[in-house]
Amino acid sequence: MQIDDELTLKKLEIFLAFMRTGNLARAAAELQTSNVSVHRAIHSLESALRCPLFKHEGRNLTPLESAYVLEERAQKLIQDVLATVELTRQAAGFSAARFKLGALYSLTVKTVPQLIMGLKIRRSELNIDLILGSNIDLFYKLKNMEVDAILVSLDESVNDPDCEHLPLFSDDIFLAAPADSPFSQHSEVDLSDLREATFITLTQGFATHRDGARVFQRAGFEPKVAMQVNDIFTLLSMVSSGVGYALLPGRIAAVYENRVRLIPLQARYHMQQHIGLVFLKSRERDPNLLALVAECRMYSNRQLS
Repeated sequence: MQIDDELTLKKLEIFLAFMRTGNLARAAAELQTSNVSVHRAIHSLESALRCPLFKHEGRNLTPLESAYVLEERAQKLIQDVLATVELTRQAAGFSAARFKLGALYSLTVKTVPQLIMGLKIRRSELNIDLILGSNIDLFYKLKNMEVDAILVSLDESVNDPDCEHLPLFSDDIFLAAPADSPFSQHSEVDLSDLREATFITLTQGFATHRDGARVFQRAGFEPKVAMQVNDIFTLLSMVSSGVGYALLPGRIAAVYENRVRLIPLQARYHMQQHIGLVFLKSRERDPNLLALVAECRMYSNRQLS
């Protein structure tokens, strides 16, 4: 038996409202519709099922056994449909109870905590998972829908027609030196003076690794790299211990501020990172993402003021 086109979920909802209230007027009030619309929906439902549901006694409708069977089954059906819709939306990441935010390690110093606090105020019921990584790793996770949005450097590695980009702020690249370094009291540094110095870098895939390589190219030499590490905080620890120098963005200045000095580079070596939010265009109407976008715009405006 094929399902009749007249058998719809909406009519089942109207039927259930009538069975709950036992009265056309009360059902109509609950559904914010008219008595006639309720009566018409019930009559259409009987036609679609090809069997009576009620005994007509004047203006009263008395449920038959068939109505009680349909009521029990329809309640389960409506609950299953609602659950199915919710699970489907969650699988697609839309308005899920959990939001997965990807970010660069360096953004956890200031930017990420402020954005998460603002997002929690907007959507207090939301559980937020923070996933840290490099530009390339995070963008891969975004494209594979392993994260809902990412906070990264807006460079060529995240250029994609399927993605939206929302700029947050720009950040200069500095020389990170131990506090007792001979360069620590300089107002700026000529990077070519460190041609023989030892450096520590992040591994490939991080925006700061790529930007550092471009700065060294401008200086005309390949740095002597003592080690490569996978997060910026380990790198800072190595610098503070005197293992070597590094090229790092200014946003991490508050970390090890008494043990690591960030020294401006001469103008010819000037390099900026442009930090922003990236998300899939297909997700732009998701309520959780809309809340994050609004918070990011407020954060960006505060940086400009």
